[in-house]
Amino acid sequence: QVQLLESGGGLVQSGGSLRLSCAASGRTFCSYTMGWFRHAPGKERDFVTAISKSGGNTYYADSVKGRFTISRDNAKNTVYLQMNSLKPEDTSVYYCAADLQSGNAVSRYGYAYDYWGQGTQVTVSS
Repeated sequence: QVQLLESGGGLVQSGGSLRLSCAASGRTFCSYTMGWFRHAPGKERDFVTAISKSGGNTYYADSVKGRFTISRDNAKNTVYLQMNSLKPEDTSVYYCAADLQSGNAVSRYGYAYDYWGQGTQVTVSS
């Protein structure tokens, strides 16, 4: 069982920045691919970004490329999402997820992920 706990969400003005964190339980965090997804009311869940277990491979949705950066600290069992130049359309609940099966692959599909956090709200005002 893997538990994931997101933090760092909040209210920010358009153009501002936030950094989300996701702390994971378990001794094998370094073997998980980690992803961030977001889900706004009335919309489907969207892939945001993912990072391979070593951190050497990342993948971003086009909508966040150049503005968001994913990183991880395996010594702290934590993955981060640095969000810059935030836009009102980034408003959503953000979830981190752990993929224990895919090895070095980095997936944008939610079904590839085995464990999910409870989410943290990000609200960007215009």
